[in-house]
Amino acid sequence: MIDPVSMSAIAAVFGAVGSGMASEAGKLAWESAGGLVRRFAGREVPAPATADELDAVARMVHDRVHDDPELALIWTRFARGVRTPGRITGPGRHCLPPAPRSFTDRQEALKLLDKEARRPFDGRPRLVLLHGPEGIGTSTLAHHWGARQTHRFPDGQLYADLRTLGPEPVLTTLLRQLGLPDEEIPPTAADRATLFRASLTDRRALVVLDHAQSGAQVQPLLASAADVVTLVVARHPLIGLDALRIPVGPLTRRDARRLLTELVGKPTVTAARATLPAVLDRCAGSPYALRAAAPRLTAPPQPPGGPDTDPVTSAIEDSYRLLSPDAARLYRLTGLYDWPALDAAAAARAADTDEPEAARLLGELADALLVERTDDGRHRYRPAVRAHAERTAAATDGIAACSAAVSRTVQHYVHLGLAAARAALPESWRVPSAATPLSYENRGAGVAALAAEAPNLVQAVRAAEEFGDWDTVVLLGQTLWPLQLKAGHHDVLLPALRTGARTADAHFPGTRGAGALHAQLAHSLMELRRWDEAEPEALAAARDERAAGHVRGHASAVEFLGLLRLRQWRFAEAYSAFDEAHGILDGIGPDDEGAADLPRARALLERHRGRALRGLGRSAEAVARLDHALAFFRASGEAYNAARTLTDLAETRLSEGEFTAARALIDEAAGALRDEKAEQHLSYLRLLRERCEGQDLSGRTGPSRG
Repeated sequence: MIDPVSMSAIAAVFGAVGSGMASEAGKLAWESAGGLVRRFAGREVPAPATADELDAVARMVHDRVHDDPELALIWTRFARGVRTPGRITGPGRHCLPPAPRSFTDRQEALKLLDKEARRPFDGRPRLVLLHGPEGIGTSTLAHHWGARQTHRFPDGQLYADLRTLGPEPVLTTLLRQLGLPDEEIPPTAADRATLFRASLTDRRALVVLDHAQSGAQVQPLLASAADVVTLVVARHPLIGLDALRIPVGPLTRRDARRLLTELVGKPTVTAARATLPAVLDRCAGSPYALRAAAPRLTAPPQPPGGPDTDPVTSAIEDSYRLLSPDAARLYRLTGLYDWPALDAAAAARAADTDEPEAARLLGELADALLVERTDDGRHRYRPAVRAHAERTAAATDGIAACSAAVSRTVQHYVHLGLAAARAALPESWRVPSAATPLSYENRGAGVAALAAEAPNLVQAVRAAEEFGDWDTVVLLGQTLWPLQLKAGHHDVLLPALRTGARTADAHFPGTRGAGALHAQLAHSLMELRRWDEAEPEALAAARDERAAGHVRGHASAVEFLGLLRLRQWRFAEAYSAFDEAHGILDGIGPDDEGAADLPRARALLERHRGRALRGLGRSAEAVARLDHALAFFRASGEAYNAARTLTDLAETRLSEGEFTAARALIDEAAGALRDEKAEQHLSYLRLLRERCEGQDLSGRTGPSRG
């Protein structure tokens, strides 16, 4: 049995609490840990933000509990209520895209992959880099080999497309595929990478990292477990990646003919004997070009391309020339900007047509291999295809029409963001009130729409910035608030929030929009545990809201600063911030904006003040504040906030060794959450209840000393 007061066990507890802050329960546990550290040290100790700082805090606790048996008992009770699993143990999923039905050649590459998967581990990670030019079939080869190897990887086949995502969001995707719920995914990239690697330790799994662009992008995603094979797919041999390199080149003429036969059948290939040599010459062994050429195999051969024209570009031009005029126009105008994936509604706005027609035309483009269908019904461009669409649009439609098409698409995402944000958080004064023709039926639908379109919304912010449309940059940024609050996605949204705050400072200083964007950016940075970056943003939010004369926003920004201080274990400063926010609210008159929300705002501040007082060890004052907040939430029927406040009270009673009182509060909180689908909070309450049983360690139920 592990000694709970050993240095390694104490460090593991702090590490587990820190990495669990994605959920509300995790944040409560972190604050409790901070109060405990302050109690042990007899002074304020800043929250650790790095591994070295965490080790220093763990060392201090270790020394104190070994000097004082009473503190050792208090720590043991706390540690019993912290889960330190270290890795995900559930079954992984098989998430590879489906392998193509028609596949030929690549026998040498397949043999090398088989050999690498079978070789003795001998401490060398099984890491393979498949590389080759666009359209040569590297991704297809990876999917085909994975489909043949399900028996070898029973514990999961994980897949991530690196085209538009950095390492942090990709780690989130991979942890989800391992079965981890969003609320348990660690907030920092370092903790995610550690958990990902630990969770692969005893698995027989395949990890495919598709469309990699650099070794640096891939490095945080690599695992060295004995029975894990990582397959990296890239267009170029990536510098700095120590992997078995398997170049993928053109198909031989014989295999190119075999692929065409598999695609269209032997009779069609036989009937095309006159045109087949020219088709094979033009395709030059590119599987993409061959697949694009297959439907028109018996048509007269196209004129040869220029000496520098590659087979993929030739195939794209051939397919484009055969499109209907309307499909060709939609192809050009939707390909003008690098949207991660477009649905029919966005394509309709780009081409200025109706949605059913856009859906039909997208189908025509997909059949011509000019766009790819995604699993969620959207469509995306290959890089070479989009480059062709952009060039062709500039030459055919002109600059004014191209700009108008991108602007219409951006406005589509503005309307979508506004409607979804309003549905997701209808009571929030932070959600912009601009008019929109779209609507969503309920909160869940609004959050789901924001989550599904988050990459496109971020790209729309970038497009608006490039076009110098500063109002749209700020407006779009504000529509992201409900997604931040309800579902996180902080890594994905961070570039858009930085752009929004930067734009607001440059063009709208001292306005409510500037205050809102700084507050949103501070929120995401805080949730990512980048506290030093969050602090100036929170201060900037307070500055701008005050300058704008927005009293409710000013109070909220100062309140947020207090919440950041709680996260940093700076409890005295947190209490001062909440006190200041409470005083600012006094400036709201009965007819002013925010007046209707005042009682609730004050109740929330009472709860926050109680939490700060608990961290300071002033338990009696904390209970008084929390009781006052609880009375409001009970009376107003806010079950979730009542449960959160009951949990705070239970934690306060526990810190004083009042187990019977704490148990009653925990049970009431669990009852309030029964219909709230808050499993993470309920799980935390169960852990608190286990801590109540800690009285058995001492034989006492009264307050503890120290």
